[in-house]
Amino acid sequence: MFVHKMWNEMELSKMVEGGVPFPMLSDGGGKVGKVFGIYDEEAGIETRGRFIIDPDGVIQGYEVLTPPVGRNVAESIRQIQAFQLVRESQGTQATPAGWCPGKPTLTPGPGLVGNVWKTWTVESAFD
Repeated sequence: MFVHKMWNEMELSKMVEGGVPFPMLSDGGGKVGKVFGIYDEEAGIETRGRFIIDPDGVIQGYEVLTPPVGRNVAESIRQIQAFQLVRESQGTQATPAGWCPGKPTLTPGPGLVGNVWKTWTVESAFD
């Protein structure tokens, strides 16, 4: 729990301007980790888990990593922004791999299947 305070004040504020815009929580005893299946009973610790849960309580995305590998906070924020855009558009827009705010979106539908490459390229994600 205290390590989160230190990380937010000393490390993350250097990586993400203004620090992390969401709460960092601790799960002593692994109660939440057990619910999400990321608690390692044998080691008595949780693996590194990140879950994106929408306002309706539905898990929209998750990532689970072993303890020695860190998560990418900027990627988590990018994914949250993508999920927010899709939700706000009520499913009329989709975000391709690597999408960032301000970049083109896709229009879901049968015509898009097999044709994403005509609308979106890796280069367009980095322009």
